[in-house]
Amino acid sequence: MRLSYGMKLEQTQKLIMTPELRQAIMVLQLSSMDLAQYIEDALLENPLLEVSEEEAEDKPPADKNKDDFAQEWCDYLSECGQIDRSFDRAWAEHEEKEQYNLEHFVPEIPTLQEHLYLQLRLVLSRNKDIEIGEFLIGNINDRGYLNICLKDASLISGYRQEDLERVLKMIQSLDPPGVGARDLKECLLIQLEQRGQRTPVIEKIVDCHLNDIANGNLLKIASSLGLTVQEVQQQADLIKSLDPIPGRNFAQPSDNRYITPDVVVEKVNNEYIIIVNDVAVPRLMINSNYKLLINQKNNCDSGTVEFIQNKMKSALWLIRSIEQRRLTLYRVVQCIVDYQREFLDRGIKYLKPLNLKNIAEIAEMHESTVSRAIANKYIQTPQGLFELKFFFTSGVENVAAGKMVATETIKQFIKEMVEGEDPYEPYSDQQICEMLTTKGINIARRTVAKYRKEIGIPPVRQRKRYR
Repeated sequence: MRLSYGMKLEQTQKLIMTPELRQAIMVLQLSSMDLAQYIEDALLENPLLEVSEEEAEDKPPADKNKDDFAQEWCDYLSECGQIDRSFDRAWAEHEEKEQYNLEHFVPEIPTLQEHLYLQLRLVLSRNKDIEIGEFLIGNINDRGYLNICLKDASLISGYRQEDLERVLKMIQSLDPPGVGARDLKECLLIQLEQRGQRTPVIEKIVDCHLNDIANGNLLKIASSLGLTVQEVQQQADLIKSLDPIPGRNFAQPSDNRYITPDVVVEKVNNEYIIIVNDVAVPRLMINSNYKLLINQKNNCDSGTVEFIQNKMKSALWLIRSIEQRRLTLYRVVQCIVDYQREFLDRGIKYLKPLNLKNIAEIAEMHESTVSRAIANKYIQTPQGLFELKFFFTSGVENVAAGKMVATETIKQFIKEMVEGEDPYEPYSDQQICEMLTTKGINIARRTVAKYRKEIGIPPVRQRKRYR
């Protein structure tokens, strides 16, 4: 075999991911709130970027000049010793008081621990008991349960186990009912005690048959306790009315309580108007001072000019990426709205099956672009608030209508069937399957069971009522 060196000319295609292209792809995937945070970070990093003061431009020039003149005059007089600076501060405080009032504030929801601390000081008077109570409350988790045993608590805190037990009983009498319990059984029994409904029978059911209640095995419980199935059903209904998570209604430090829609769709004169919600996203512009430096680059050293030019390029690309994101999102949502018009008019039963390829072909985009455009984003429609991914769903063929039926539509059919069933003779999965077949929807029984579980409907045994 002969080895030799040589040169060969070859033409190939290669995709090079430049930093600018990576940034554009990342910006496209961000939600409006995440984009606002990204822009805030960019403003700190790039001195050429600044927020466009559109609100200031809307104000009459005369008023703005008047305010600037008043401030400058106060500064001049204070420097000359003609007025006291306290007047300037008072003037600023007056402006702030007029700008902010109670209508600008919303009440903060207290955490479970804050709620318990407040009650603790109302029911306990001894400092030692309050200290023990604060220690125990600090070990109550967000669900409302005490996540430390009293033996370990005694070793850690140095308090006697008897004192810990006594103060814990006091905490368990506070609001919300069931708080401070060490397990589910104790939580339920505390609530029954506070309601005055704790009886030997229901205590026996809570101690030994919670799993049977969850699985709907009422006949087994009745046989075990020597009761009628109707009596067991009555006790089971009472247990189901209790709250197994007492701390659920209180604020958590990591709560995300609000969803800001990235797109809003409104119906105006029988037409759907699409509004890309960029209220939270500040408008960016290039700082005019740096523009002047670029124009006068002969008066600057080469390092400064190169720095400004690089930052200018980065700023322009970010502004362009944000605008491209807005246009891409608008085009994708426009295609979704046109395709799902019947859903927007009539509700979830008219949702059509849809995939990325359908929208990509209509919008003349690549499927990956559509996927990034709908990622992490929500849309507000006349039918409610949905994640954009909600509209991309598979389907089952409807033989009678000769078209596909979306998965969410089938789930809605199942939900309506269960809501209208006789509670004493509920439908089995096989019966639901046969009823869907009469509508032209051929679907397997195991698929019905899967959809039923996904929408939170229990099996027939747990839905059945006894006369």
